[in-house]
Amino acid sequence: MNDKKVIWITGASSGIGKALSIKFAQEGWIVAASARREGLLQELNKINKNIHSFPLDVTNPEQCKKVFENIIKKFSDIEISIFGTGIHDPNSEKKFNLEKIREIMEVNYFGTLNSINSVYDYYNDKKSGQISVISSVAGYRGLPAAGAYCASKSALTSFTESLRFEMTRKNVRVSLVSPGFIKTPMTDQNDFPMPMIKSPEFAAEQIYIGLTKKKTFEIHFPKVFTYFLKFLSILPSSIYFKIVEKGMKKINY
Repeated sequence: MNDKKVIWITGASSGIGKALSIKFAQEGWIVAASARREGLLQELNKINKNIHSFPLDVTNPEQCKKVFENIIKKFSDIEISIFGTGIHDPNSEKKFNLEKIREIMEVNYFGTLNSINSVYDYYNDKKSGQISVISSVAGYRGLPAAGAYCASKSALTSFTESLRFEMTRKNVRVSLVSPGFIKTPMTDQNDFPMPMIKSPEFAAEQIYIGLTKKKTFEIHFPKVFTYFLKFLSILPSSIYFKIVEKGMKKINY
């Protein structure tokens, strides 16, 4: 019987997911790391033997269920499931591209729901543990050249809030992670200045503290940036549009 706590992390091959896998492994957790790129997952195991590879395409609901079953079979328990798979294509978002919008929603939103669906009955019966969803501050309000990405994250945020009402009655904690700009292969595609951008390791530290040492619903960072965006989110649309458009002019975007 394994005496270490187990966490399942999706999107673990790069960015926040990779840093988070390493952080939890360093803290003594068993990490079930999932992503499509199996080679990168195996590299994580070389970094820390507490990280175990469970390749997964989150757009395949049956595969999500199978991977969950394999993790339970190997470790018997999952204390925390944190789902953070996401894609963004800023170039395609500068013009309406329905095919790309569907792809982004399929991965970011439905991929996360597929993952949640695979563990829902488990936590519902277990009546303990934690489900955490990595969204983004981009889910607070619509942003230029990010329609599909913002929509996918806004949908995730609302869904996670609703899930929290439901699972709290079952003694299962539900938390939402809303990062600001984090330097990852995804944000490297952006062609505009990203204020207060942080490293994946900074994000992993904040998430680790939020999941293991605090009980708040939303884990958001960096605080100065996220609180500013929260303020913008409550403004009337007419004022919000003027502020954003003024900012766009300043950076010639």
